[in-house]
Amino acid sequence: MLDKVKRYDMKRKIGRQHLNWLIRLLSVPALISHKNKIEKIGMEEIRPPYLLLCNHNAFMDFKVATKAIFPARANYVVAIDGFIGRESLMRFIGCICKRKFTNDVTLVRQLMDVVKKGDIAAIYPEARYSLCGTTAVLPDSLGKLVKLLGVPVVTLICHGHHINSPFWNLPDHKVKGTTATMKCIATEDEVKTLSHEELMQRIRTEFVYDDFKWQKENKIKVNYKNRAKGLHKVLYQCPNCLKEFKMDSDGTLLWCNSCGKKWNMNEYGQLEALEGKTEFSHIPDWYEWERANVRREVESGSYNFDCTCHVDSLPNAKDYIHLGKAKFHHGMDGFILRGEYKSEKYEIKIPVPDAYSVHIEYEYLGKFGDCVDLNTINDTLYVYPEACDFAVTKISLAAEELYSACKKK
Repeated sequence: MLDKVKRYDMKRKIGRQHLNWLIRLLSVPALISHKNKIEKIGMEEIRPPYLLLCNHNAFMDFKVATKAIFPARANYVVAIDGFIGRESLMRFIGCICKRKFTNDVTLVRQLMDVVKKGDIAAIYPEARYSLCGTTAVLPDSLGKLVKLLGVPVVTLICHGHHINSPFWNLPDHKVKGTTATMKCIATEDEVKTLSHEELMQRIRTEFVYDDFKWQKENKIKVNYKNRAKGLHKVLYQCPNCLKEFKMDSDGTLLWCNSCGKKWNMNEYGQLEALEGKTEFSHIPDWYEWERANVRREVESGSYNFDCTCHVDSLPNAKDYIHLGKAKFHHGMDGFILRGEYKSEKYEIKIPVPDAYSVHIEYEYLGKFGDCVDLNTINDTLYVYPEACDFAVTKISLAAEELYSACKKK
C-alpha cells in the first residue's frame, strides 16, 4: 500500500537543540499565568546527560519541562503528527520523531546519541495525554532502555494540567497554582547496579498521580462554564442503567440519554447526581469502573468491535493521505484493518501481544470525529468509525486489558 510514497526518515541523524533560550522565553507567559511552581528533589548534583521522564496531560507539560531544565539542552521525543508541515523546524529544535506504541530500535539509537553528546533525552513514556488525569499505561521496556542509556533517571510529574486543559475539553480553564516535582530517582551508579526490573518499579512508583485528587485536596476552584463539556467521551457508560454510548455532556452537566439521569460537575471537579445516588463523585473511579467492565468482557472472550470506517494515512510529515472507506475490527485477536486504495487491497494486522495500548483522539482536528490511531513502523493510520454506537475510550481500555490478559497467560 502506498509503495511509492516517501516515508519519514527516522534514521536521519538528530542534531542538538537550538534556540533553547527562545523556547524558554516563549514558555514564560503561560507559566506566569498559571502561577506554576517546580519543586526539585535530589537534583543538586545532577547535570546532563540524563534521561528525563515526564507525565503527559496537556501541551503545557512541555513548557514546564523547558523551565525545569533551563539552560540545559534537551532532545524531546515527539509523535509524527507534531511534525506535519514543520519537519525542518522540529528537527532544528532537536525533536525526535516517533510512531506511537511501536518497538522502534532506531529511536533507541537516537536517544543513545543524545546522551553521548552530553544532553538530556526527554521522553513522555505514557505516549499520549492522560484521559482522566491519572497515570496511563507505561511500557515494560522502559527499564531496559534506562540500562542501555546508562545515565541518571529524572522524573518530572506535573499536577493541574489536566484540570486546566483536559484531553476531552482543551480550552484553557485558567487554573492557577499548577505544580510540578522534578526528582532524580536513580543516579548513574544505581542505573549500573540495579536490574531493569528494579528500575522499572521505581519509575512506576513515581508515575502515580491523580489530577482530580490533587484539585480536591488543594481546593483548586475552576469557574470555567463548560468544564464538563466532552466528559462523556471518557465516561461513556451509565452507572445507573448500565447502557453504553448513550452519555452526553455540556456546560457543567453530564447525563444519560437512555435513563435520563444527570450529574453536575462542581467547581472542584467532583460529580454530584441531581437526583438519587451519586455512584461516582471522583471521575477516575468512574473510568476505572468502566475498565473493570471491559476486563470482564475480555476474560469471558466476548469483547468484539466491528465497523465501517474512514481512514487517513500519515506516511511522512507532509500531510494526510485519504484512503477512503475500510473495515475495522478489534477483538480477542487484536486489530485488523482491511481496505482498498487506488484499486489495491491492503490489510493491517496488529495482534494483541504487539499492542500494550493504543492511541485515540477525540474530535481529531475537527475533521471526522473520534478516531483510533494505529501505528506500524512505516505508517500511522487514523481510523474514524462511522454510523455505529461506539467509544474510542472503550477501544483503548480493551487494548490494554487484552494485552494484560495475554501477558498473564
